[in-house]
Amino acid sequence: MSTTGRESIEAGRAVLEASASAGSAEQLTECGVELLEVTRFLVDQPRLRRALSDPARAADDREGLVRRLIAGQVGATAADVVAALVRGRWGSPSELVGGTEQLAVKALLLAVAKDGTLANVEDQLFRFGRLVDGDPELASALGASGTDPNARAALVERLLDGKAEPATVTLAAAACFGIGGRSFHASLSHLVEAAAAARDEAVAYVTVASPLDESGERQLAAKLSLVYGRPVTLKVTVDPAIVGGIRVQVDSDLWDGTVSRRLDEARQALAGR
Repeated sequence: MSTTGRESIEAGRAVLEASASAGSAEQLTECGVELLEVTRFLVDQPRLRRALSDPARAADDREGLVRRLIAGQVGATAADVVAALVRGRWGSPSELVGGTEQLAVKALLLAVAKDGTLANVEDQLFRFGRLVDGDPELASALGASGTDPNARAALVERLLDGKAEPATVTLAAAACFGIGGRSFHASLSHLVEAAAAARDEAVAYVTVASPLDESGERQLAAKLSLVYGRPVTLKVTVDPAIVGGIRVQVDSDLWDGTVSRRLDEARQALAGR
């Protein structure tokens, strides 16, 4: 994203966080849902998003245009956030869409932080991702980018209805539209990491052949926290196919000490002789 785009997002974030300090979790949730709706509206209206990000138009004109369009459709907080965003400068119209979506997620995470369910939402998003990965038919249905995202979101809502926090359902459904242009799977991972970041933690994706006991998890989390200089939350997947050892990924860092990797390296070495 361009420097001007990042500055514009910060202006919208300041409006959102000022409202968050005084607003309730319910108000923030409403704002987040409305900002997601605005995001999807902008995606469907290329001429509008060009007009709202056109640096040749005065900021007052851009704000006036968007306020007229969304008047009565969204609440005051969402309207003020969108107004702050369109007053900014953007490297491209798509940056405006991405900035609106980013603050929609931020609003939803602020809401669950306020009501004390942030850790639950983070864990539920991760577990839902693992559930999808373990069901090839479901993974294909939700990952099919050529199909209607509204239909895929409706499927997610049916699967999670009554089984997860409302914010988990909303965020998982939003992943069907591709957060920041990502795939469904990558969108879920991004949301897990965003939820962890909202708790000032990093995420370590850990793959083991058999479950770690509680002591093992604590020790690994403590070691990784020392390495990264901040708390690290573990997201553990059990995969017998790795045979033994452990694989750990934090951001772009990958440590692969699995038996399956060493066997692959041995086979490649033998094949190269």
